[in-house]
Amino acid sequence: MNLNGNSDVRDERTMLALALILLALMSVVGIVSRPLTPIDETRYISVAWEMWLRGDYLVPFKNGAPYSHKPPLLMWLYQVGWAVFGVNEWWPRLVSPLFSAAGLLLTLRLAGRLWPRCTGLGGAAVLVLASCLLWVFFSTSAMFDVMLACFTLVGMHGILTAAEGRMTRGFALLGLAIGLGVLAKGPVILLHTLPVAALAPWWHPGLRWRRWFPGIVAAVLLGAAIALAWAIPAGFAGGDEYRRAIFWGQTADRMVQSFAHKRPLWWYLPLLPVMFFPWLLWPALWRGCRRLAGEEADRGVRFCLAWLLPVFIAFSLISGKQMHYLIPVFPAFALLVARATAANPRAGAAWLPTLVAVAIGVLLAVLALGWVRLPKNDLAVQPTLWPALALIALACAAWGLARRWRDPLPALALLGAALAALVQLSLAGAIRADYDVTPLATAIRQAQESGRLVANGDYYHDQYHFAGRLRQPLVAFDETVDLSGWLRDHPEARAVVYFKDGKRLLGVQPIAMQRYLGGVAALLDAPTALALLAPTAKE
Repeated sequence: MNLNGNSDVRDERTMLALALILLALMSVVGIVSRPLTPIDETRYISVAWEMWLRGDYLVPFKNGAPYSHKPPLLMWLYQVGWAVFGVNEWWPRLVSPLFSAAGLLLTLRLAGRLWPRCTGLGGAAVLVLASCLLWVFFSTSAMFDVMLACFTLVGMHGILTAAEGRMTRGFALLGLAIGLGVLAKGPVILLHTLPVAALAPWWHPGLRWRRWFPGIVAAVLLGAAIALAWAIPAGFAGGDEYRRAIFWGQTADRMVQSFAHKRPLWWYLPLLPVMFFPWLLWPALWRGCRRLAGEEADRGVRFCLAWLLPVFIAFSLISGKQMHYLIPVFPAFALLVARATAANPRAGAAWLPTLVAVAIGVLLAVLALGWVRLPKNDLAVQPTLWPALALIALACAAWGLARRWRDPLPALALLGAALAALVQLSLAGAIRADYDVTPLATAIRQAQESGRLVANGDYYHDQYHFAGRLRQPLVAFDETVDLSGWLRDHPEARAVVYFKDGKRLLGVQPIAMQRYLGGVAALLDAPTALALLAPTAKE
C-alpha cells in the first residue's frame, strides 16, 4: 500500500517549523491577553509560591496547610525557574509551552516509527496537533495536562521500543514515563499508557506475550518506585493526615466522586468539534476515515486507536469529566488525521471550518459595535473590534489558500491558530476584568502588612497568594462556618466577601472591589461586612 500520496508537499521540516512558530505566537498571545486565571492556574502557582517561601520542596502547601490534591512536579519546575530567573509570573507561563514543543517533537518521531514508509506524515501530525483549539489553549495555560501528554508520549515510545524487541530499554522508558506522570498528575497516567501496552498483541502481531506482560508489571513497579521516592519522605514530613491523603484518601475520594453521575455519558460528544477545531469540521478528514474503514487497519492506526478509544470511553463513563482530561490523547488524534488524509485531500475542502470562523468573527464584531446587548454579568468590557475583523479576513484568506494549495492542511492549521489567537485578543479586556485578581490581592497584602487579619468569606482556592505575594494565610471560611461570628470577635479585621452583582455595594465604600468570575468580590472592614451579611441586608 502506498502511503506517500502527499509526501512531496508535506515536508516534515517545514511543517514542524510552522507548528513551532504557531506555538510561540500563541504563547505570546496567551500571556498578553489572559491573566493567570482562577481558580486553577492561580491555585497551582500559589502553591508553588508557598513552597518557595517555606523552603519546603517535599510537601506542597495551600494557604498554610499541606496540599494533597496534586503531586509537586509542576511546582518544582516553577521553583527551578525562579531559582534561575527570580520570582516572576512569566516563567510559570512558559512551562506548558515548553512541554508542548517537546510533545510536538515526540509526535513527529512517533509518526516516523509507526509509518516509516510515509515520510511526510509526521509533519502533518505536528501541524494538526499544534492547531487543535483545546491543545492550543492548554499549551499556554499553567496547568498539568500538556505536561502529562508529554510523559504519555514518552511512554508510547517506550511501548514501541519494547514491541520492536528491545524490551529492557522499552519498559524502562515506560516506567520512567509512569513515574514522571504520577509526579505530574497522579495515577491517571496509567489510564493513558497501560491500555496501549495491554493491547499490544492486537496492534503488533507476533509479540512474545510471555515476556510482554511481566515487562508491563515491571514498568509499573519502576514507575511506582519513582513516585514513592517522593511520596514516602513527603508523607512523613507532611503528617498523618497528609500521608493518608496522598496514599489513599485522594485516590479513593476521586474514584467515588467520578461515578457520582454529575454529567451524562454523551457530554463529550457535542464538544468534540470545538475541542478539535478545525479538524473535525474538515470534510477531507471524514472522506479519509471512510477510506481507512474500508481497508485493513495497519499497525499505526491500531496503535492510535488503542491509545485514544479506551481513554475516551473511560472518561465518558465517569461523571466528573472535564474537557482537558482528554489532552493526552490529542497526539493520537493528530496522528490519525495525518494518516487518514495522506492520500491527497481535495483542494477547496475547507469551507465548513471557514464558515464557522467567519460566523464567530461576525458575532464578535456585532458585540464590539454594541449592536447586541448582553446581560451585564456576561462581559464587563465589550470585545475589541479589530481582532474580530482580522478573524473574518484571515478566515477568508485561509479558504482561498486551501483552494489554491494542493494540500489545504497548512491553511487549516493557520485558521485554527488564528481563531484561538484573535478570539482571545478580542475578549482580552473582558477576560482581564473578570479574572485578574491582582488589584484585590494587592489590597489584601497591604492589609496584612498593616497587621490586620484578613478572612475569605468563601472556600479559598489560594487565588490571591501569588498575585499579592502574600506571606500569611487568610482565615478561610465557607458556607458551613459562621463568618459573622468571627468578624464580631475581630472588629479590626478585614474580609473578602463575594456578591452576585454590585447592587448590594451601592452606597458602601469598600477598601477594594473588583469583578470576580461573573460576580463581585470586595475587601471590607469588619463592621461593613457584618452589615452586608446581616439577614436584613440579604433580603
